[in-house]
Amino acid sequence: MNARAIKAFEESADVKRTFVHGHADRIVQVAQAIARALREGHKLLLFGNGGSATDASHIAAEFVGRYHKDRRPLPALALGTDAAALTCIANDYDYAEIFARQIKAHGQKGDLAIAISTSGNSPNVLKGAEAARAGGLTTIGWTGGTGGKLAGLVDHCFIVPSTVTARIQECHITLGHVLCELIEEELFANTAK
Repeated sequence: MNARAIKAFEESADVKRTFVHGHADRIVQVAQAIARALREGHKLLLFGNGGSATDASHIAAEFVGRYHKDRRPLPALALGTDAAALTCIANDYDYAEIFARQIKAHGQKGDLAIAISTSGNSPNVLKGAEAARAGGLTTIGWTGGTGGKLAGLVDHCFIVPSTVTARIQECHITLGHVLCELIEEELFANTAK
């Protein structure tokens, strides 16, 4: 079992190393875009299914609460957390509409949307990304494997070089943390820790 545990950690680290070397410039570019939008009074909307929903919630909480610095809260919403909205939309329309309908309700031109799907092919995530793009939001995709359909629907796509869901999600949460760190530094460089 020790060998299996070590192998899992090493695989995770290898995927993250490969990912960051291929995406470092895009990470900085997206962090600057998010910081600029937040500075201008816009918000961040995040969404995904299952583990990706909890990643969206986790990262939204880092913005609204804090990451490292004591600073003002930043506007971020995870669209998978409102059980009443999710079940109402799924029941009255279709499960594929759960994110698109919320994007149309809460998103405004200039906001940003982070669509998270390990396969890049989740119908509700794709519809959410389409609604965000149609609404004038900057769209960011977090996916894995080949990127799926999501890769072609977003302005900025982060494709984790793995087909293993766990490795993709581990990289996604690290990406979220790094974006939080860079954005906090960009917006609050002179604020005490």
